[in-house]
Amino acid sequence: MREWIEKFRSAGLLKVIDEPVDIDLEIGHISYVEVKKDDSKALLFTKPTDKNGKIYPPVLTNTFGSFKALELVLGRSVESVADEISSLLKPKKPANFKEKVDFLKYLFSLRTTFTKKLKGPGECQKHQFLGDSVNLFDMPHLKTWEKDGGAFITMGQVYTKDLNGDTQNLGMYRLQIYSKNELGMHWQIHKDGANFFNEYKKAGKKMPVSVAIGGDPLYIWCGQAPLPHGIFELLLYGFIRKTPAKLVKSLTNDIYIPHDSDFVIEGFVDPNELKDEGPFGDHTGFYTPILPFPVMRVSAITHKDDPIYHATVVGKPPLEDKYMGHATERIFLPLFKVTAPDLIDYKMPENGVFHNLILAKINAWYPAHARQMMHAFWGVGQMSFVKHAIFVDKDAKDLSNYDAIARYALNRITTKSLIVSEGVCDQLDHASPNACFGGKLAVDATVDLEPLKPQILSDSELLDKFRSVDKNIVNLKQYYTDTKNPIVFISVEKKGLIKELFDKLLKFKAHFKILCFFDTKNDVNNAYMSVWRLTNNTDAIRDLFIDGDQICVDATQKSQLDGYTRGWPDEVDCTKSVIDSLRKRGLINVSDEFIEKFEITPNLAP
Repeated sequence: MREWIEKFRSAGLLKVIDEPVDIDLEIGHISYVEVKKDDSKALLFTKPTDKNGKIYPPVLTNTFGSFKALELVLGRSVESVADEISSLLKPKKPANFKEKVDFLKYLFSLRTTFTKKLKGPGECQKHQFLGDSVNLFDMPHLKTWEKDGGAFITMGQVYTKDLNGDTQNLGMYRLQIYSKNELGMHWQIHKDGANFFNEYKKAGKKMPVSVAIGGDPLYIWCGQAPLPHGIFELLLYGFIRKTPAKLVKSLTNDIYIPHDSDFVIEGFVDPNELKDEGPFGDHTGFYTPILPFPVMRVSAITHKDDPIYHATVVGKPPLEDKYMGHATERIFLPLFKVTAPDLIDYKMPENGVFHNLILAKINAWYPAHARQMMHAFWGVGQMSFVKHAIFVDKDAKDLSNYDAIARYALNRITTKSLIVSEGVCDQLDHASPNACFGGKLAVDATVDLEPLKPQILSDSELLDKFRSVDKNIVNLKQYYTDTKNPIVFISVEKKGLIKELFDKLLKFKAHFKILCFFDTKNDVNNAYMSVWRLTNNTDAIRDLFIDGDQICVDATQKSQLDGYTRGWPDEVDCTKSVIDSLRKRGLINVSDEFIEKFEITPNLAP
């Protein structure tokens, strides 16, 4: 990790903070604000401390905080990795003897993809703490949010293996610090770690787990890569680096971990022991609830000389996952095309927090082709978690041009373009009535159904008409009024069902096409955060209403009034007093407008 710090420093991508900064909220808040900047840097905190004045090993955050940083970690461009995968999937036939030799050389070079097990201890095992000497509180685990259940490991590389020992896995799961030797293991039910856990549970055996922190940052990106089941993620590391990941055996279990990790936490999970984990402000921007998860009993902690603790911060977008997700998009596009050959490109906007919204461009060459592709998306690996998908044809603009794609779709769709289904949801999704299962919406904009444009009024005129029906409507903002399907964002003091309010507003249907309702805390003038709430807070089966040519989406908070019984989670916000203190000390330097734009502190917009 120290070598990587120098690489970041040399590239102008590092900011060093030598002032003592608290691991409780302060480091998390500084990192959260920094990564949202256009010129964000990796942050090295040289004096992490706590309320008692204890100084911990240095903490590094925001290593994936920009496109430049992403390319630095990969060691080459994202496109070059994707092109290499594409060439492997569709190899070009050698045209002459030289090309045959070059191809054989390339195939031979792929041997570096496979991991290499070293004999003896690794750098990560220079300092060893076993049994009673284990103390997780000697590490600078961060508490990021005021309502978090405690401190969490957020950039841990969680290494597990199946019951037979044939398959090892690397995942990225959060871990809550319970005590000096206990961790909460938050692996979601869809993850390989959870599948292995179920094998051990059936066999009545304890499950070995080792958690590495630090080392090469590429390890952590590989840990979240959507590889097929049974493929060890560090094979991807070897493929990208052109050198094998070098592993050493843990001291107290048979899990192999990277030799150059900064910290390693070893232990076992008893399948019969569960403990409440959470709440935790997660990457959706909402707190996940307190739920029972497995407990890891720590048997050893090891570290190298002068270790660096690696952490990340999650919450409302944009965050590091914007850049990590970009690499995933580009690198795995060739593999996705194997399953969906008519897919041209896809994009996951960061304010859709990836599983909530996806844009896809396809070569639609027969009726209902897009509908076939929708079900292909919903049936493939992690794409099955996608809640909202918009499909456009090959003549659409580049998917990164969100404004152009929006106009393209809005000028072509009608209510007949909407396809509602149901299926698996991400375990972190809070909008579905049932955990891990709910509604999905796809929009087929590959066919121009020649929608009719409404009679546009000004925002103030439309608001007056709407308020004549219901005074609980507080504000509205119209978007894309030059298209055939303008969108109206409405903030409302919710006193009843949104469906009933929509029905009352239909008397003005000549003046609108798509209505999206929000609670009053949402600023309808902030399109970025409104889209974030829209995709987070809706379940297509419950929250989408259609009447003739008019569409209504309910993105308000749900309660028993709506038939929702799970308990709606709070949004993640920085503690204002902490932000104010950090700004006063010069550790955060952003404008009030910046704070408001990304809703860093609680938003009380009218």
